[in-house]
Amino acid sequence: MVLLTAVLGLLMGVVIGGLGGGGGVLTIPALVYVLGQSAHDATTGSVVIVGVTALAGVLTRLRGDSIDWPTALAFGVVGLPTAYLGTLLNGTVGQPVLLLSFAGLTIVAAAAMLADRRRSAPPVVPDTGGTTVITRTRPTVDFALRTLVCGGAVGFLTGFLGVGGGFLIVPALVLAMRLPMRVAVGTSLLVIAINSAAALAVRLGDLDVDWSVIAPFAVAAIAGSSVGKIIANRLDTSRLTSAFAILLVLVGVGVGVRSLLAL
Repeated sequence: MVLLTAVLGLLMGVVIGGLGGGGGVLTIPALVYVLGQSAHDATTGSVVIVGVTALAGVLTRLRGDSIDWPTALAFGVVGLPTAYLGTLLNGTVGQPVLLLSFAGLTIVAAAAMLADRRRSAPPVVPDTGGTTVITRTRPTVDFALRTLVCGGAVGFLTGFLGVGGGFLIVPALVLAMRLPMRVAVGTSLLVIAINSAAALAVRLGDLDVDWSVIAPFAVAAIAGSSVGKIIANRLDTSRLTSAFAILLVLVGVGVGVRSLLAL
């Protein structure tokens, strides 16, 4: 069981480290259908795993210009109250409803990833000998609204379903802020870590985590995030994103069908 848990955690970490998010969407079905946890326990465990893995990814990116700190803090602050609300709502719904919501989210995530891949790329960032130049558009009312909507949605999803929401954050940072993909991924990880901390803070009074499962999963995920970072630096992530989106559709359909049958 420990070996299986570690393998699942490693795969999730690779996805988060390589794409800046998305691994949390696979964590819930892995914990529920493979490792036998309830949906509510799985969402709490997923918050721990996603948050720790994202934080580890942030720590590996502290050197260099891999994180846009002002933008990350803006998204994170906006997501704090909605993460609280999502956590409260999580405790009021039954398992079938929770899993149906998750199934819908995976399909939305897949659609967002595929749509983002088809959009035109942001301006090319010149080679500066290893230093990333962060070129962003001037803050506007439109961007402020995008930050409120996207940051709020991500915080809510972290609290309610235990996912990081990187599939929303990364496209917003690339398309609206014109951040290079490498910087968008690092910034996304910091936002996920902030929202996860907020969601866990709400759960502290009633924290029920099976550490025999979550601990090895999280440790393996941290190792996987380092591997994912290497893959992202060496390979074209657009093809990986497309393949991952197709996997999300399959997972979403499977979880949705099983949840409907359980109603």
